[in-house]
Amino acid sequence: MNMDFKRIAIIGVGLIGGSFGLALKKSRLCEKIVGIGRNKENLIKAKERGIIDEYFTDASRGVIDADLILLSTPVGKFQRILERIRGNIKKGAIVTDVGSVKLEVVKGLEPLIPEGVSFVGTHPIAGRESSGIADASAEFFAGIRCIVTPTSNTDKNALGKIISLWEAIGSKISLMTPEEHDRVFAIVSHIPHVIAYTLINTIMDLDENILQHSGPSLKDMTRIALSPTELWRDICSYNRENIIKSLNHFISHITDIKALIEKSDWDALEKEFQKAQAGRKSLGCH
Repeated sequence: MNMDFKRIAIIGVGLIGGSFGLALKKSRLCEKIVGIGRNKENLIKAKERGIIDEYFTDASRGVIDADLILLSTPVGKFQRILERIRGNIKKGAIVTDVGSVKLEVVKGLEPLIPEGVSFVGTHPIAGRESSGIADASAEFFAGIRCIVTPTSNTDKNALGKIISLWEAIGSKISLMTPEEHDRVFAIVSHIPHVIAYTLINTIMDLDENILQHSGPSLKDMTRIALSPTELWRDICSYNRENIIKSLNHFISHITDIKALIEKSDWDALEKEFQKAQAGRKSLGCH
């Protein structure tokens, strides 16, 4: 692809932002990458690793002359960041994000986008329980799906550039409305995190000493409870209604399973397990 973005500013140089920088460097998709964040020590490490070329702890200074600005902090910070930097974003620039929730983000950000600047929402379906640059990789987005969430206000030229950029670093693009995105990911992403946190707390409330007897099954099932709590607090806040609906649906299923066990209806219970097993197999081995 043509080098549409000569100078790219990444606000939040962690696992996602750092991997984005490394992928851009590997594919030679920009001339300079600027890292922006509160933690100067982290930014120095990012520069030493070759993720970024220079850094700023002042976001309003860091975005000057950037052709693309990536918001890669917890979603709850996006609006305050944009309010701080909007006066220094040049005309023709694109602002994008990698947040796991979209509708409230779009509602909050679109009105703040300066005239002549475009916003395109994205959500790469990639992540680990760690959030630091130590695990950042140039291959992190290769083969993964990236959801792009345009609205009626999205500039078509900017949308095309963002799609091409993600494709150039190996991602497969799916288009969704912000509303559809949040409805889908409430159940396939947000609820699993809520359940993982809740399951660990349930065990600890029964007896904290029980955790030491955990085997691989509990560790596998609750790995995502190691995810940054601030991030998931914000996601639950921003996607509240969809998460509540999904939780109610989940609680209904838990109640049905509990009833089958209470009735000792083991055949029906096994059928439920078989149904779930078939669904899980459709996802593949990992």
